Order: sequence, then C-alpha cells, then structure tokens
Amino acid sequence: MQYITEIESYQSEKRSAVTLGKFDGLHRGHQKLIERVRDHASDETVSIVCSFDMGKDMLLTGSEKRKRLEPETDVLIFTSFHERIRQMEPETFIKEVLVERFHAAYVVVGTDFCFGHEKRGNVEMLRQYADVYGYRLEVVDKEVYDGDVISSTRVRKALEAGKIGLANELLGYRYSVSGVVEHGKQLGRRLGFPTMNVAFEERKKAPRFGVYACRVEIDGIWFPGIGNVGVKPTVTEEMRLLAEVFVLGYDGNAYGKQITVELCDFERSEQKFASVDELKRQVDADILYGRRYFHLEEH
Repeated sequence: MQYITEIESYQSEKRSAVTLGKFDGLHRGHQKLIERVRDHASDETVSIVCSFDMGKDMLLTGSEKRKRLEPETDVLIFTSFHERIRQMEPETFIKEVLVERFHAAYVVVGTDFCFGHEKRGNVEMLRQYADVYGYRLEVVDKEVYDGDVISSTRVRKALEAGKIGLANELLGYRYSVSGVVEHGKQLGRRLGFPTMNVAFEERKKAPRFGVYACRVEIDGIWFPGIGNVGVKPTVTEEMRLLAEVFVLGYDGNAYGKQITVELCDFERSEQKFASVDELKRQVDADILYGRRYFHLEEH
C-alpha cells in the first residue's frame, strides 16, 4: 500500500477507483464504501481512499486508521482538511483532484457526500460531471442497524453512554486504544493485581469512564482482561486519561511494549474510593466479573 499525506503528492497515470470522506471510525457504512472501491480495482485501476483529518474526538487515531486500511486499498491519502481544500470551488475539485490528479474511472460516495467551498458540491453535481469527464459515479446507501442509520455521531453517543456492545456493532469491530505500556505508581502490583497503563492520545474519543471486560494484545497474542478507563481518582489528581488493565493469565513484563486494549463489555462507572482497602475489595469483585465474563475458572 502507498501511504501519502498530501493530495498533491500523489503521482500516477493509472485510472483509479476512489472514495473520499472523513471516515471517522471506519464504521460499517464506511466499510461498505471501501469495499465497493476495492471491487472496482484491477491491474489497470488502482483503489484510492482519501481520508480527511477533521481534528478532535476521533474514533480512530491516524495510526489506527492506517493500520485498518493498509490491507484494504492500494493508496491511502490521509490529509488535513486545510484551507486550500476547504475553499476550493467544487467544480475545480472535480477537475483538478478527481480527474487530473486521481484519473478517476470510478467515484464511490455516500448519499450525503458534500465537498468544496461552503459544501456546495454534492452527489448531484458529481452526477452532472460524470459524462463530461468520463468517470462512473456509484452512490452507496446508508448502512442501517436496529432501524437507525449508522453514523460516527451514533457511535460517539453509544460510547458516551457506556453502550460498548452497541458501539462495537456499529463499528463492525471492537473499539480499542493502543499505546506503549507506561510505568505507573505500582499500587496494583503491591495490592496483588499488577496492571498495565496506556495513555489515550489527546484527540481520541474516550468512552464512558468505568470498568470494562477487555481483550489485550501483547506481542501478537490476545489475552482476556479487566480494565478501567478514566483518570484513577482514588490514587491521583493528575486527571490524565488512561486505560489501566489487569491481564488475566499474563505474568510477563510489558513495560515499553506496544499493546492494544479492546473493550468488550461495560461493568460499572469509575469511582473514587475512600481508602485503598475499599479500592482493593472492589477490584477483586471486578476481576471476578471479568473471569465470569470470559468463562474462566474462578480462583
């Protein structure tokens, strides 16, 4: 896969099948668009996914999005939504970007796709210019789950409510956080349940603070676990957002390793306890919940 951070950096004379958008979260609706682009690709036609970085509250960070898209497309353009793109007249965008830069043979978009200055460009305009420039336009209907349209906004609301099962259904995969395991205060180790701390990237959308059953990938192996997402109010006042996980069945040293934590089920909200003893009793109960969730032998 070719990875590019600026549209102007793309150089190829091959025809393309292209889709464009924010693709925040790469939920099931986005996956449908990318699948259609992939279906149009061939030896003579490259698949292009052009994704715009829209700033904060991202369901996927740039590195997470790249990892998911690498197997799905020939070319990934992950670019900022800068002033030149925002102010470009939609007719100019079609001519200079889709036709002259991407040599589009197929353009695949959703029903509400808009582009160009003041979002004047839309599906109807793309349809009008299709014959002029010789590309085929495919408009893909919205994906629906449980009677409602799947959208990034709906995913965010599910995360905020602690409805991680719903969020995962809408995404088509488990919501996760990835990062390097940091050194903490070692309190968990002293209390008998050593934990791993992974910081959230600043712009990543966090779920409801609380305790979750989770899956943890370490060195390519998946383990069950129990994790707290939040700011650990009982033991620190830093207000730094972390995923702190106790990994069931793992006794190695993961400090400095890159791990991924997938959230599976919400147990309870984050709490501030009056004492460390009270915290330990609750964590013991949380670990029991995790063992039962994953159908592990209790001990």
